[in-house]
Amino acid sequence: MSSLINSRQEISSKADSEVPDNDEESLEVEMTFLEHLEELRWRLIYSLIGVVAGTIICWIFIDFLVEKILLKPAADNGLSLQNLRPFGQLFLYFQVAIIGGIILSLPNIFLQLWKFIAPALRKKERKYTLLIVVYSTFCFLLGVAFAYFIMLPLSFRFVAQFGTKYIKNNFTIDEYTSIITSIVLISGLVFELPMISFFLSKLGILTPGFMKKYRRHSIVVIMIIAAFLTPTTDPVSMLVLAVPLVLLYEISILISKLSLKKD
Repeated sequence: MSSLINSRQEISSKADSEVPDNDEESLEVEMTFLEHLEELRWRLIYSLIGVVAGTIICWIFIDFLVEKILLKPAADNGLSLQNLRPFGQLFLYFQVAIIGGIILSLPNIFLQLWKFIAPALRKKERKYTLLIVVYSTFCFLLGVAFAYFIMLPLSFRFVAQFGTKYIKNNFTIDEYTSIITSIVLISGLVFELPMISFFLSKLGILTPGFMKKYRRHSIVVIMIIAAFLTPTTDPVSMLVLAVPLVLLYEISILISKLSLKKD
């Protein structure tokens, strides 16, 4: 009788030891609204710390960033820039340092974003966090490089050559910086299209069939975006921008298909 009781106790203890694993996993996923807000607050703080550290690093090399990076497209195309505000150059230096700090701290920003999303992911999906952070950063930086080395030279070459010789083009440094910042950041975000498709596919919002069905509509939208970002009247320049976007769309379809296969 005692041996029977002991065997039942062993079976119940084994069952109890198995249940908490699942409960622990569910508790690890389930969080209250206030816990989500607290987690979001700390992720934002960690991201801000990374941006501040990146800004400090960029400030150390601020002369190089302004003269060799920011002003290079204007110098290559003979554009004349001017400052119309008393502290315009000071604000410009701060702006360049902050934007550079954001770009430099992108891996940390993506890491904090994924750590915030991690409780909602499965355990087997969390091990890909580092790989996804690296890939997200690579896509954004690839978009920034594409904008800086291809889009901006085409745009400023058109601006420098367009118009009559009797009108001198003098651009303010504020407008010039605004154009570069907007084109570079928009291009970086557009190159995140594969990661966006991965997210939406995981959520069940986007499917490869849907993207294939509206491929023609998407190509029309891509051509409109390329025409909007390129102020040139040359169709070749527009195609130079549109072709990579179409390739990104096709890559997004493939990534969406692969993500559904893993599920």
